[in-house]
Amino acid sequence: MSSPAHRSLPFAPKVRELAIWLWRSSRGLRLQSMLNAMIGILSVILDFAFIYATKWTIDIATYRAEGSLRMAAYALIAIMVCKILLGFARKWVSALLGVRSLNILQQRLFAHLLQSEWNGQEDRHSGDTLNRMEQDVRDLVSCITETFPSLIEVTFRLVGAFFYLFHMDARLACLIVCIVPCFLVLSKVYVRKMRTITRDIRSTESQVQSILQESIQHRAILKTLERTGTMIEKLMQTQRRLRGHVRHRAVFSSMSSTLLSIGFGTGYLVTFLWGVDSLQAGTITYGMMISFIQLVGQIQGPFRDMTRFVPVLISTLTASERLMELEDMPLEDDSDPIAFPGGAGVRLMDISFQYREGGRPILSHFSCDFPQGSTTAILGETGAGKTTLIRLILALLKPVEGKIEMYDGMRTVNVSPRTRNNLVYVPQGNTLFSGTIRENLLLGNPKATEAEMREALETACAGFVMDRPDGLDAICGELGAGLSEGQAQRIAIARALLRKGSVLLLDEATSALDIQTEQQLLKNLSNRKPKVDAGGEKQAGQTIICVTHRPAVMAYCSQVIEMKRVSV
Repeated sequence: MSSPAHRSLPFAPKVRELAIWLWRSSRGLRLQSMLNAMIGILSVILDFAFIYATKWTIDIATYRAEGSLRMAAYALIAIMVCKILLGFARKWVSALLGVRSLNILQQRLFAHLLQSEWNGQEDRHSGDTLNRMEQDVRDLVSCITETFPSLIEVTFRLVGAFFYLFHMDARLACLIVCIVPCFLVLSKVYVRKMRTITRDIRSTESQVQSILQESIQHRAILKTLERTGTMIEKLMQTQRRLRGHVRHRAVFSSMSSTLLSIGFGTGYLVTFLWGVDSLQAGTITYGMMISFIQLVGQIQGPFRDMTRFVPVLISTLTASERLMELEDMPLEDDSDPIAFPGGAGVRLMDISFQYREGGRPILSHFSCDFPQGSTTAILGETGAGKTTLIRLILALLKPVEGKIEMYDGMRTVNVSPRTRNNLVYVPQGNTLFSGTIRENLLLGNPKATEAEMREALETACAGFVMDRPDGLDAICGELGAGLSEGQAQRIAIARALLRKGSVLLLDEATSALDIQTEQQLLKNLSNRKPKVDAGGEKQAGQTIICVTHRPAVMAYCSQVIEMKRVSV
C-alpha cells in the first residue's frame, strides 16, 4: 500500500518535546510506576544484602571471620523470604493496576479522537488508527509502568554494585566498567538501526489490520465479486513483508547480543582469573572471591538488561510518535453551546469549499437560505456537493470562503460546533450500532421515555419494531444486521427525531424506502405539531433540509434548490 497512513512517520519530535509528552501521558500511570520502582530498589538492596551475607557465611565457615553460622543462615533465609514477598508484591501491583493504567490512556486518546476536528477525507486508515489505539497504547503503558521503573532499578543496581566492588577492589571495579564506552558506541548504532526496523514493522502491522478489517466489513461484496482469493493473497503478501521485517530485526538483534555476550564473558573470565590469582596470593578470602563474582554479575547484569530494554524503548519511541500524531489532531470548540429553542433558519453566503488545497472545487460562491420552519428539497447530480453542504451546516467542515449563519428573529450567529446542538441529522446508509434497538434510540436522547420512543418510531414509519417479539429490546447486529436497509433507515430516523433540535437534516435518508412508505414518512414529518414556547406562542416549527433524488419529496417542500457540479 502506498497511502499516507502507511508511509514513514511525517515528523520526528525532539527529545524534549517527546519527554514532555511522555510525562503528560503518564498521568494516572505514575502510581504503578512509582510502586514498581520502589519494589525494584528494595530488590537491589536485598541482593546486596544477600551478597554480604554470603561472604559473611563463607568467611565464618572458613574461620576468616567471627560469628554464628546459625545466625548467618537465618539472615540468608530472611533475605530470601523478603525477596519472594517482593516478587509477590510486584505481581499484585501489575495485576491490580496494569489493566487500569491501560484503560486510562486508551480512554484519554479515544476521547481526544472523537472530539477532534473531522475533515471528511481522513489520510489515516481506520485500521491504522485502531492499531495505534491498541498495540501502541499497550507498548507505551508497559514502558511507563514497567520498563522505566526497571531502568531505575538497573541504574541503582549498577551504581551500587560498582561502589561495592570499588570498596573491595578499586582496580578490578575500574577494569570491569571499561566496557561502558564500547557499550555506548554500540548502543547508538543499535538504536538508530532498530528504530528504522521497528517503524517498518509497525507500519506493516497496520496494513495487515486494515486488510482484515475491510475484508470482514465487505465480505458479502468480495463473495459476489468472487474475489475472496484476491484479498487472501493480498493479506499473505503483506504478512510476508511483515515476517521479513521481523526476521531482519531478529538477525540484527542476535548479532548485537552476540557481540555484547562476548564482552560480558570476557569480563567475567577476567574477574574469575583475577580472583583466583588474588586468592592464591592470599590477598583475599574465599568469601571475597565469591563476592567478586557476584558483584561482577550485578554490574554486567544491568548492561544485559539494557540490551533487552533497547528494543522496548525503541518500540515505545515509535509508539509515542504515532500516538502524538493522534493527539496532534486539533480539537473542536467545546465551549458552551448556543441554543435556538424557538426554532432557527440557516443561511449560506458566498460559500466556496474544496477538500484539499489545490483540489477540485466542490462549491464555488454558493448562496442559499433555509428560512425558519421551511422544508427544502436539495437536488443535484452526483458530485454537485449536496452531502458537503450538509456537512458544512453541521460544522463538520469549514468553508474556504464565505460564511454560514444560524438565525431566528432575535439574533444571528455563525455556524460552529457550538450550534450543532440545534441540528438533527440522518445520514445516508445504515448507521445503526450493534446492540438493542432501545440503545440505538437512546443515542438520540438518553432521557427519552418509552412513550417518546414509540411516538418517534410511529412518526418514522417504524412501528414494525413494536411488533417484534422483543420490541425495543430486539438485538441489532453490526451495521444493523438482522434488519433490512429500509428498516434500519427508519429506526435511524426515529433516533434522530428523539433529539430536540430545531433543524432536521436528511441526507438521502429515505433512499431505501418504497414510494408509499416514503410519502407517509414525509407526511408525518410535515404534520408534526409546532411547539408552543413558555409564553404560549406557537413556534415556527422545525426547519427541514432534505437531500434527495426523488421527485415525490418535492410535493411536501416549500422550496427546491438544485445544485450543479462546479465546472473546472
